[in-house]
Amino acid sequence: MSVSLMATTREVGQIKLVDLSGRIALGEGSALLRKTIRDLLENGETRIILNLGDVNYIDSSGIGELVSGFTAVRNREGELKLLNLTRKVKDLLQITKLFTVFDVYTDETEAVNSFK
Repeated sequence: MSVSLMATTREVGQIKLVDLSGRIALGEGSALLRKTIRDLLENGETRIILNLGDVNYIDSSGIGELVSGFTAVRNREGELKLLNLTRKVKDLLQITKLFTVFDVYTDETEAVNSFK
């Protein structure tokens, strides 16, 4: 069985950037996203960028995880931003009216600098 989602966290200055690839769907994918965000918050990281450039699929539970992650970070007075949305993910966020909730960037440097 192939892993539905892979997450790699790297540090860019004071920001944690999570590169995601694969599917954010009910089950492993959304669970990994939840765990990744929760682990960062437990370590006191509240400035997080999710790079979704290699996410080829996201379902309603994946969207739910993005929203609950966003809320969890916001509750700790942090910010969670999205980077490199694929067309599919962007369309889905627009359909669900969540595109306006998130800060969305296409350029990594711009996303990192938006925290300053």
